[in-house]
Parts: sequence; structure tokens; C-alpha cells
Amino acid sequence: MQEIPRREFIANGSAALVGLAAFFATRHADAFPSRPGEEVVKWLDQLPPNPVPQVIKNQLVWEDLDSWVTPNDKFFSIAHFNRPAIEESAWKLEIGGLVKKPLVLTLADIKARPRQEVTFTIECSGNTGLPFFNGGIGNARWAGTPLAPILKEAGVLDSGIEVVFWGADEGEIKRADEVTFKQNFARSMSLADAMDPKNILCYEMNGTPLPPDNGFPLRLIAPGWYGIANAKWLKRIDVREQRFESRFMGRDYVTVREEDHNGETVWVETSVGRARLKSAPARVTHIGNDYRIVGAAWGAPVDRVEVKIDDGPWMPATIDGTDKAEFAWKMWSLDWPKPSAGEHTVTSRAIDTSGNIQPAMSDPWIAKKHTYWESNGQVTRRIQVG
Repeated sequence: MQEIPRREFIANGSAALVGLAAFFATRHADAFPSRPGEEVVKWLDQLPPNPVPQVIKNQLVWEDLDSWVTPNDKFFSIAHFNRPAIEESAWKLEIGGLVKKPLVLTLADIKARPRQEVTFTIECSGNTGLPFFNGGIGNARWAGTPLAPILKEAGVLDSGIEVVFWGADEGEIKRADEVTFKQNFARSMSLADAMDPKNILCYEMNGTPLPPDNGFPLRLIAPGWYGIANAKWLKRIDVREQRFESRFMGRDYVTVREEDHNGETVWVETSVGRARLKSAPARVTHIGNDYRIVGAAWGAPVDRVEVKIDDGPWMPATIDGTDKAEFAWKMWSLDWPKPSAGEHTVTSRAIDTSGNIQPAMSDPWIAKKHTYWESNGQVTRRIQVG
């Protein structure tokens, strides 16, 4: 997307605002396949009640998906501990650890720095891995300032290899060895990953300040990573000389898989990190007997999407719109004229630009995974026609 310079936008006033609104309206209409007068058919496989509403809020309702950008009031959020209420006037961000020049920045300091925007679809790595959870995903326009220049200004020492992002949210940790302590949420990246120029310290979501549930006043946005890496409610960034293994790095958000090595089964544990190729049917609509299946694909550069109805062949879907946002989901559709009455299944699979195919649920990559994280297997939904 061509960025409109901030000063030019302000100078042009209301005329620019009207023009910008029209631009986005047209853009989102192009990017989302819908037909006037269509009716949505509800999926038969609705989710059971969410048993942890204090942890998972505002799941995406796939049948209601009707825009490329997810509105803030419909965006999901996850809280691993509490949901801190932070006063902007009292808040500051500390950058320390193995740096030459520790920094303390207010929100005004951060907003005064160069602005960077990215449209990025965030998915929780547990999405579709639990029976009550399939709406842990949303697409937004995030704005903030690049992280890398701040780390460069602080001057990372040669011994620094790991960057830890600490949130203001906190809770009690009880280890298997009976050691109990209070800890803030924390996730880390290697220094090389943290210095990626795409990473931003984000204070704005879809043109407004971050909502409290989505990390106000500041969060990390790391395009291409699962939601867990995009730490919310940031309070401190530390540079360290050792790999960091907190609850959410080394014990929780760890994927356990069986791998075959020359006939021997090896159990491998890996920390959840970058997003994986995925797609899902979102909704089925109809006008009379003309049905259409609509869905989304994300997690990697998507080349194409294929759809299977019942046990039929894979059919190519149309990827709608002209948006080229690298880290945003792609909307796709498939016309389904005059389907037979009765119950049907709808399955989608995405193929990325390197030829990788979203795995089936029977694929060893999924079937031999023993945790619900990184559940990027093909999604099948059930529907009743007629």
C-alpha cells in the first residue's frame, strides 16, 4: 500500500479524510468476496462454550467475517496472567541489560520517532488446536516505531545474544520442583531476529491507540511470528548473554513431535516461534441455489488455495482482491452452484510460493504432534444444504 505522508494528510484536512475513507472502503470491498443479497449458512460444527473466558476473549466468528481488516472491537485477545490497566502518564519503557547506554522512553518519546506501519494477521499458535478455540486470529493495520534503531542507539554489547520482552502482566509460577514465585510475562528472540527491520514497537491499531486488551500502551509487533511472540503491555526490554527460557519459552508454548530417524522414533521439543502456512473456510453463502464458499489463507507467502467438498477432488479457489500486504491474510472464494441437499464437508488447503502444502490432519507432521500448539493442519467444516 502506498503510504500517505502524515503531514500531507493533516494539511489536507477533511478532504483527505474523506478520500482516505473511500480508498479503504474500495480496497476492502475488492479484498473481500461478497455478493449483494447473499445469505450466510451457519456451520453445523459450532464451538462448545469457552471454558476460559478470562484467558480468551473475542474469538473471531468465522460466519461473521465480512472485511479484510478486523475491527478493534472484534479482535481476539489472550491474557496469560492478568490484563493490566496502565496509565499512560505513569508508563515508561526501559531498555537495558547488556547495552552501552540504557534508555528510558515515555510514550511521547516513542511517538516522536519515525513511524512505521504494517498490516499483519496475528494468529494464536493454539488456534484450532483445542475443541473450543478456532477464532484466535485477526488482521489489523499496526503502527509504531521500528525496534532496531532503538537497540542500536542503546548499543548492544558484543556479549549480548538474546533480547527479552517483558510485559506488565504478571502472575504466580509454580514449578514441578515446588518452587513458587511471581513473574511478569516474558518472551525472547535472538538478537538477529529482534533486529529485523520489520519489527515495531506498536502503539496504534487500525488508526487508534491500542485497546487495553491488545496491549495498551505499547506492544511488540513481529510480522510473521505467532501471537505469543508479539508481547503486549511492554514495560522493559533486556539484552542478555544467554538463551532465555521462561515459562512461555521453555515449558509452555513448546511443541512436542515424534520424528523418524532411520526407523528410530525421536521425540523433539521446540519452542513456538514463526507462523506456519494455514487456511480455513470462513463461511458459506447462497443466493437461491447458487452457493459460494469463502475463506482465508495466511502464515506464509500464499500462492494458491484449493478446496475439497466431501471426498471430491481438490478445486482451485480464486484469491480475491489486489492487496499485496506481505503479512496479511488472503481472502479466497469458490463458487458452488446447485449443491445437492444434505450434509456436506468443506476442506481447504493453502500452497505457498515455495510449493509447500498445508498438511492434512493425517500427515505425520500433524498426526505425530502431541501438543495443540502450531496446529496448521487442514481445516474441515460441516454444513447442511437445503
